[in-house]
Amino acid sequence: MHSEQSFILNNVWLIPAIPFLSFLTLGLLIRNFPKKLQDQLSGIVATLAVFSAAVLAYWLAWEYFHLFPAGVAKQALVPWSFEWLRYQENLAVNVGVLVDPISVLLMVVVTTVSSLVHLYSTGYMHGDPGYARYFTWLNLFTFSMLGLVVSPNILQMYVCWELVGASSFLLIGFYFEKPSAVSASKKAFIVTRFADLGFLLGVILLGYYGYNLFASVAPSLHASGLTNVQPFDFAFLTNPEVMNQFMGMSDTFMGMGVLTLSMVLIFMGAAGKSAMFPLHIWLPDAMEGPTPVSALIHAATMVVAGVYLVARMFPVFAASADALLVVMYVGAFTALFAAVIGCTQDDIKRVLAFSTLSQLGYMMFALGVSSMDHPLGYTASMFHLFTHAFFKALLFLGAGALIHAVHSNSIWDMGGLAKKMPVTHATVLIATLAIAGIYPLAGFFSKDEILVAALESGHTGVFAIGLLVAGITAFYMFRIYFVAFWGKPSHHSEHAHEAPISMLIPLIVLAIFTIGAGFVPMADLVSIGHSAGGHHGINWAVAGPSLFVAAAGISFAWFMYVAGGKQRSAALAGALGGVYTTIKQKFYFDEIYLFITKKIVFRFIATPIAWFDRNVVDGGVNLSGWLTRASGAALNSTQTGQVQTYGAWFVGGAVTVTLVLWIFFL
Repeated sequence: MHSEQSFILNNVWLIPAIPFLSFLTLGLLIRNFPKKLQDQLSGIVATLAVFSAAVLAYWLAWEYFHLFPAGVAKQALVPWSFEWLRYQENLAVNVGVLVDPISVLLMVVVTTVSSLVHLYSTGYMHGDPGYARYFTWLNLFTFSMLGLVVSPNILQMYVCWELVGASSFLLIGFYFEKPSAVSASKKAFIVTRFADLGFLLGVILLGYYGYNLFASVAPSLHASGLTNVQPFDFAFLTNPEVMNQFMGMSDTFMGMGVLTLSMVLIFMGAAGKSAMFPLHIWLPDAMEGPTPVSALIHAATMVVAGVYLVARMFPVFAASADALLVVMYVGAFTALFAAVIGCTQDDIKRVLAFSTLSQLGYMMFALGVSSMDHPLGYTASMFHLFTHAFFKALLFLGAGALIHAVHSNSIWDMGGLAKKMPVTHATVLIATLAIAGIYPLAGFFSKDEILVAALESGHTGVFAIGLLVAGITAFYMFRIYFVAFWGKPSHHSEHAHEAPISMLIPLIVLAIFTIGAGFVPMADLVSIGHSAGGHHGINWAVAGPSLFVAAAGISFAWFMYVAGGKQRSAALAGALGGVYTTIKQKFYFDEIYLFITKKIVFRFIATPIAWFDRNVVDGGVNLSGWLTRASGAALNSTQTGQVQTYGAWFVGGAVTVTLVLWIFFL
């Protein structure tokens, strides 16, 4: 086989290993250098490491997709693996790398966006006192996501999943002297930990029942060539025979079978990481971290991990129609819910955060409308993940350039920047057109595929929601564009100027990707199931209405913010009254969560538990200590050092023992 002669196919482990080695170098060696030398080396070492990983990822993609070209079934390869934990004879966990279409796709996406974010950060973070610390954690974040992507089993994925959470905690709270940043990092960490509890329970369920099935299906798996498979491996969990055994189990909980319950719990973890409703509350506050971190979180790492998890486990989700319906409904609602909120936010990064929520909802419901017999939504979801990474990274890095120029996050503090920042203006316009779904930019093709998948699967209601969200997205994204670049200049933007070249190069490169990514033949590269991964060409019956609603959204944004200025938008907000206020306050979900946690959980659950711990648990320990001290003090009083006293005690004791024996035994 060609893979036997390919260096990169046999050494895929280098792709996550290089950022990890850079993280260790920065964290253990360079931190001991003088501060000035630390700053000079950390950005260079970290950026070169991720660029090296990106080169290897592109090499891998070239080799893999030439090894399995269009029309040839693409095999999943595990070129490197070793045993990590062995619990008993038929239960072990390996560490390794998995190479298949979606892992290769994500390796390309993660390394591309991360390398450009690293380069951009060398200019954006210049002079920051935590410069070296920033690049150390950025390398760790990149390694964690790459480790998650290449995991051949769900336990290795879970470990890297938690590393992604830890990395995001460190980077969101990077400005730890700001209380708002500390609160945002804790919020992200706590919310995703609650979600990950569901993920862990799902893994335990699958592991328990999978282990019980393993002995019976192992012979047939070995006969098919899966000789080193273990109960937690994706090759085992997604095997059709194993899934049939799962579906045939009679065990139920609240009316759900084992497979459905496991998938719903695992989706809980995916929903937390990808900030699906109602676990979305952490993502807008995560904007407290440096803007390049926001780009990395939203485009290529943390939030796409949930979508990747559902895609990785898609054959298992597809075997449980109920679990897939949960994915579809949650995704569709999140897409609409977040888009509506995005129309009212004034912080440019928060608008982009809700935009990410909405686009992740698109990816989720695309998976939800799919099946193994009609897998177009699966391919469309991965296509949109691919294209979205580029234009969303471009939008965030463009927003970072604007913030860098005006020193404010508010779109109303910008205005008139089109002429002062021509390169930023051109690149952000390309990204805005792409996310609005305008032909021939990348977002048009992937969004069109999702809408076609929803319509052809018979989910017309979800299709209608997707079409509506396309129009709303065009409106709120061009709201940002018109206000920031063509609005009335403010005193903040008087002295604005173009960003340094280290920030402009990533913008230009991402703009090129945004223009060209839609022409990648994704259906030939990423597919699943029993039929072709997707149609080829544009379905104008869907693309036509999609372009129309996008044009309507753009026109309405122009009418409100260019033709009418701020007065017209303010008048509309006043006319909507409480409805506008409710939407602007994000439907008061933060307040609802605070009420539930402080007034209910803290008062009726946490407080009684704390009282029990303090008074019963700690009280019992303290009581035992007090009794020991008291009895010791009492016994100490008998130690007088006088022979007469000891003689009296001896005689008294002897008389007492004699009397007891006489009474009870005579």
